[in-house]
Amino acid sequence: MLGKRFNRMAIGSVAGVMLMAAAACGGGSGGGTTASEAPSSEASESTLKVGLAFDVGGRGDKSFNDAAYAGLEKAKTDLGAEIKELSPTADGSNRGDLLRQLADAGYNPIIGVGFAYGDDIKKTAAEYPDIQFAVVDSASNGPNVTGLLFAEEQGSYLAGVAAATKSEADHVGFVGGVENDLIKKFEAGFVAGVKSVKPDAKIDIKYLTPDGDFSGFKAPDKGKVAAEKMYQDGADIVYHAAGDSGLGVFQAAAAAKKKAIGVDSDQRQTVKETNLQSVIMTSMLKRVDVGVFEFIKAFQGGAKGGTNVTYDLKVDGVGLSTTGGEIDDIKDKLDAAKQDIVDGKITVPTKP
Repeated sequence: MLGKRFNRMAIGSVAGVMLMAAAACGGGSGGGTTASEAPSSEASESTLKVGLAFDVGGRGDKSFNDAAYAGLEKAKTDLGAEIKELSPTADGSNRGDLLRQLADAGYNPIIGVGFAYGDDIKKTAAEYPDIQFAVVDSASNGPNVTGLLFAEEQGSYLAGVAAATKSEADHVGFVGGVENDLIKKFEAGFVAGVKSVKPDAKIDIKYLTPDGDFSGFKAPDKGKVAAEKMYQDGADIVYHAAGDSGLGVFQAAAAAKKKAIGVDSDQRQTVKETNLQSVIMTSMLKRVDVGVFEFIKAFQGGAKGGTNVTYDLKVDGVGLSTTGGEIDDIKDKLDAAKQDIVDGKITVPTKP
């Protein structure tokens, strides 16, 4: 279920619930829904021009931003959308300007990739009430804004189960890019998953930058130093939620002849350096591509904002990759953990 079956079914299962929602529901007023409760209205007849503003790191981060772009590109291929992408400055200070550039150029809908767009999208959406916006990892904050949310803690729990089961040292690590509430969800889920298998396992935790300093998502050198210390101290598997900084974690794993766990995308496929691919035991898949594509498709069908759509294990919005086959032998354990979460037998914490 978490291997090839996930890769075949993830888009289909999420697409199905989104399409049913688009056919059955009306626009919301800021309330939260699951993917199966997405809103809709009459179909739009305008030309589909989709704008997307990346977060810090931009296209080519082999992780979060690239996953969003995959959804945008799919909209171009499958829906005939005209697309435009923009990247912020290194400090992300021009996020609002990017949104306004896209709006002034006639793009509708417009997507901001990352929780850091929350305030800027709130302001911009109020200025352009006839344009639909979506923000990844932040809740809806306006009648023309859709929040695309993910249960990162659930996918990270499975990553923790995999790490603990595979660890021979009973010692693993977690590297977070920025110490904020979102990345702490990854940490909380991972730690809970590890402890569910090996309660006495040692878990090293390191954040690269404090809350508000987003450079931690684009600092491979810092990621490498943090992971090197963990491997030197005895960890044999390190999970990162650090965007482009994860490349440094993989470099440290290769040098130490240890293993790592990627994030967001199937990083064993997206990382180009062949000497690094083999150290990636699995990746915690966060289907931002699905969220972006389904939002665009729902918009084309007439959907309006003012609501949130949550992608969790129930709709395969998060999960684990199986490229390389390194977790195939523990599939039954992972499937059981997933089912317990879906059934509500396990409630994964969202805070450490």
